Amino acid sequence: MIDASTLLLFTGACLALTVTPGPDMLLIASRSLSQGRRAGFASLAGIQVGTYCHALAAALGLSQLFVVVPLAYDALRLLGAAYLLYLAGKTLRVGSNLQLSAGLQTISARRIFRQGLLTNILNPKMALFVLALFPQFIDPRAGSVVLQMLVLATLLNMMGLVVNGAVILMVSGMKSRFAGQQFCARWPHYLLSGVFAGLACKLIFDSRK
Repeated sequence: MIDASTLLLFTGACLALTVTPGPDMLLIASRSLSQGRRAGFASLAGIQVGTYCHALAAALGLSQLFVVVPLAYDALRLLGAAYLLYLAGKTLRVGSNLQLSAGLQTISARRIFRQGLLTNILNPKMALFVLALFPQFIDPRAGSVVLQMLVLATLLNMMGLVVNGAVILMVSGMKSRFAGQQFCARWPHYLLSGVFAGLACKLIFDSRK
């Protein structure tokens, strides 16, 4: 198993990474603002399960495919962008039709979880991130590489739960402020749609670097 000093070093790296605002934090925060605490945690859970999927893919050598076959990377990148644009359009339509007593808050936690999971899995940048970071803390002589990868993914998710959980609690408390007026109730949903669209554009135009 991974020694304690390596785990401590990796935990510190994870903390530094998670406190730095990024696409996942932006998505979770906008989801929490538009739909509340439950939706924020459902989205976070989907993203974190996606992290386990990427860790397993890296351990089994599947993520290496994106390094040696650029077409595979580009195909997944464009598929992920198309899915995000679909979510952006769907969210925008719901926001436009929002009534004060209804709206995106009626979406089930299961569906939000699934959206977070697919958003993470269809992001090849995340696959390359795990492939680049995790092996630095893996010792093949210390036992199963798959198990070590899952341990590191768990540590990363624990740090993410602490940091993003705090963001969810803070941002979701602001949701009630927008319930009094119809326009104010709508704009967080427009924000969420914009986040989806922005992430899609990032996938489309980002390079592999």
